[in-house]
Amino acid sequence: MIKATLLAAAASLALGGTAFAEPLTSIDDMSDGWNTIKPGGDTKCAMGTPYSFHVKPGAREKVMVFLNGGGACWAGQTCDANVEPTTYVPMAELPHNDPRTRGGAFAQDNPENPFSAWTQLFVSYCTGDVHIGANDKTYTKPDGSEITIHHRGKANTMAALGWLFDNVTAPKTVFVSGGSAGAVSSPVYAGVVQEAYPEAEVIQFAGGAGGYRVGANPELSENLGIYTDLPDWPSMQALSAETSSFDDFYVATATQFPQIKFRQFNTAYDSVQKQFLTLLGSDSEVYPLLKANLDDLATDIENFRSFTASGTFHTLLRFDEMYTFEAEGVRAVDWVRDAAAGKDVASVTCANDEGGCTGGPVE
Repeated sequence: MIKATLLAAAASLALGGTAFAEPLTSIDDMSDGWNTIKPGGDTKCAMGTPYSFHVKPGAREKVMVFLNGGGACWAGQTCDANVEPTTYVPMAELPHNDPRTRGGAFAQDNPENPFSAWTQLFVSYCTGDVHIGANDKTYTKPDGSEITIHHRGKANTMAALGWLFDNVTAPKTVFVSGGSAGAVSSPVYAGVVQEAYPEAEVIQFAGGAGGYRVGANPELSENLGIYTDLPDWPSMQALSAETSSFDDFYVATATQFPQIKFRQFNTAYDSVQKQFLTLLGSDSEVYPLLKANLDDLATDIENFRSFTASGTFHTLLRFDEMYTFEAEGVRAVDWVRDAAAGKDVASVTCANDEGGCTGGPVE
């Protein structure tokens, strides 16, 4: 395991890693189905509760990494779990973070599931910081009391990836995916994985975060510590809280690792993206912003492809809608399967002749 341990150490240095409190269960000692790991060390959920992630052992040559979603918080109002609607999931042990409760890519009994035979790493999310935060921040709640939020997304995610690098030494394919909040940082972690596995084919896949075209938000970024400890690639180090937006993670990673295939799924009128756009101060519908982002990424990144479906549904891989969505006569599950196989899939869109998509607000 020397090579794997060195890989884990390198990745840890690259992006806010964590030291394990004690040796973690190896993949060879795991039972079939889902296994839960509590890494300890520097990991922590928003309110100080323990962090955990999940592993389903399978083929060693094919690995699916999934960065779970669960909202975000960046102020006293949004970080107070007693305020409704709650904008983030603050604990790892909640059902939201259990892949056993999920369908889609985690439905092991579905014969159409492209990932049923793969090793799957489910990276739980409980820090409100799109998996890349590195800051413990004290906020003032609406009632005047204070709450300290542990934005430890980097440490938590790198603990899960560190376990992977120690246990799967030479995969041929790694599908680095994310839903919602996990989709935002998935390009960054695709690069971390490519750096750790230079011989592997890495495919990045994001679901349900393509419409955030709101520019830089320095207060949010600084509260979460998003730019505190990004990888030391020149293209990533050039990003800043003052000038960068989420889509810049794609361009920065693609500049460093042009061999990565970047893939993205959205619905045109995603209700959750609309909710967060409103919280971020935008009154736009999702689709115009989404389309502008997709056009820019397709121009800037040769290996970028997208699938845009109609409607308001949020994300894809966690739900059985993965097997029912289609656009332009292409089923989403078939598109995902081809993407995971490394094929050069074509972009798919629900756009109509009027320049919009069905299943959402009239434009």
